[in-house]
Amino acid sequence: MIYKIYPLLVFLLLSFGEDSKNTPELKNTTNKNIAKVEKNLTVDAKIESIYKTLDTNNFNVPELKTFTEALKGFYLLKERGIVQKNILTLIDFSLSSNTKRLWVIDMTTNKILFNSLVAHGRNTGEEFASAFSNINSSFKSSLGFYATGEIYRGKHGASLRLDGLERGLNDNARERGVVMHGADYVSESFIRDHKRLGRSQGCPALPVELTDEIIETIKDKSCLYIYHPSRSFTMEERLIS
Repeated sequence: MIYKIYPLLVFLLLSFGEDSKNTPELKNTTNKNIAKVEKNLTVDAKIESIYKTLDTNNFNVPELKTFTEALKGFYLLKERGIVQKNILTLIDFSLSSNTKRLWVIDMTTNKILFNSLVAHGRNTGEEFASAFSNINSSFKSSLGFYATGEIYRGKHGASLRLDGLERGLNDNARERGVVMHGADYVSESFIRDHKRLGRSQGCPALPVELTDEIIETIKDKSCLYIYHPSRSFTMEERLIS
């Protein structure tokens, strides 16, 4: 790991003269920066180890970068008691909607439980998701971290309420009625007929045949993360306390 932090160490040392290095305040700042880098590298190494030992259950695996972002958020939310279950659901909206881009992972057993198709909002894009919103009636998906809520029965049958955890990004999810539900347009047959998956009004819709099992598994305070590379800030900057 030393070689990874060496460039930062050089930068920090060159940034301060000999007199500066003897200043307690600057020494403390330097030490804190180095400790933060070392901590981040330790976390990254731990996550990479988890990733490499995932029990794939014969499913495809998410990209390491996406998995890393999701797991860092999962750890933080668990630490703060915002999510309680050791279940992580990851949706990668950088991928084609024609691919299985949702994963449900049991972090206790390190096993992928489900890998499924999932829809994005009709105004978020065609085959690929590209535009996102936190506004009512936008018919767009919202990115970021969520805590799963309770199951209820609505027009789509069993559905799972979602609470957005990031201010200005997805915190209107419950008010907007953004929930996880089943839909017949989330299917391989729909893709064959229309060359892309169907789209929702902003909900992460699932194949009908998997809905009950997935939402029963992830309900009641588990972590859901919806990823897209356009997201350019950390969760801590927007996390609802």
